[in-house]
Amino acid sequence: MAENFVVTPWEVSGKVDYDRLIVQFGTQKVDSKLLSRMKKLFGELHPMLRRGVFFSHRDFDKILDRYEKKQLFALYTGRGPSGGMHLGHMLPLIFTKYLQDIFKCDLYIQLTDDEKFLFSKKGLSLEESSKMAYDNMLDIIAVGFDPKHTFIFSDIDSIKTLYPTALKVAKHITFSTAKAVFGFKNENNVGEIFFTSIQSVPAFLPSIKHQKEVPTLIPCAIDQDPHFRVTRDIAPKLGYPKPAMIHSIFLPGLQEGGKMSSSEPMTAIYTTDTPELVTKKINNAFSGGRETIEEHRKHGGNPDIDIPYQYLRIFFEPDDKKLQKIHDDYKSGKLLSGELKAICIEKINTFLSEHQKKREQAKKHINEFVLKD
Repeated sequence: MAENFVVTPWEVSGKVDYDRLIVQFGTQKVDSKLLSRMKKLFGELHPMLRRGVFFSHRDFDKILDRYEKKQLFALYTGRGPSGGMHLGHMLPLIFTKYLQDIFKCDLYIQLTDDEKFLFSKKGLSLEESSKMAYDNMLDIIAVGFDPKHTFIFSDIDSIKTLYPTALKVAKHITFSTAKAVFGFKNENNVGEIFFTSIQSVPAFLPSIKHQKEVPTLIPCAIDQDPHFRVTRDIAPKLGYPKPAMIHSIFLPGLQEGGKMSSSEPMTAIYTTDTPELVTKKINNAFSGGRETIEEHRKHGGNPDIDIPYQYLRIFFEPDDKKLQKIHDDYKSGKLLSGELKAICIEKINTFLSEHQKKREQAKKHINEFVLKD
């Protein structure tokens, strides 16, 4: 019997079956044919592509067509600032930088501080959401995007730019569509119902800027797809190209089941965590090891359910041969759970140490990235 799971822009619960989700959302799999084409165009593929971390897409092949023909397109991604950023939030940003480095194109990054205020169940104030947007911007800049081609903006600060197009989008979204796609009920506030109109706009900003059709490619986690299904339906009605998408899986939380989530802080590793805190969290993470060393040596561990191993696979060990050795040694019992966790801790702390330095430096460079209203 298939397990039930929920994936919406505001809730992810249960054990997600990504193959089922492709069918449910009506997307396309990033298959071997598409990967072969990317390898011919890009050279060596990013580990997140080789390992199926980015597994689903909408019209990514059409973006590759434009890339081959040297035609203009742009990247668009975003972040909902409800608190500090954790590794799960960093995953699509790291991949987006890889794409920008290859494509040499403009990138629009939307900070949906309005969304987080509207949907907050914790009573998040508008001022708090705006403050978090600034804090998250430091993490985004620290990723290393090209400042000449990267435009970061908060919805609240850039509403003058966004609102005219948002109105045009809103006029084509009926309440019945919003209910069907997002499951809205009578108790939802009108801001929540309107919000997709705002989130659609950055997909059209390149076309507005260049006064011609310039499609966007949106790298994001699969939970954001419903917003852009609506955007894709409306785009032709407004004379804009449909945005393309490439979707990632979720970085799992520290405990068994579910994604890394800000709403459950102890399931997450934040970009500002100290080495001591990372060590504590990983040492307490869900393990695929046996209960005793003797059993583990005899029967081996299960890397498929081991959270530290999954972090190495998804994020922190780019070398396929090294990862395979870790996998095989762990499965055979040669590598113990504590030893696997130690490898993961070292990798994460090395990454965070460098990221935190860049994050501090980013404070001096915000004006180079912020899109002026």
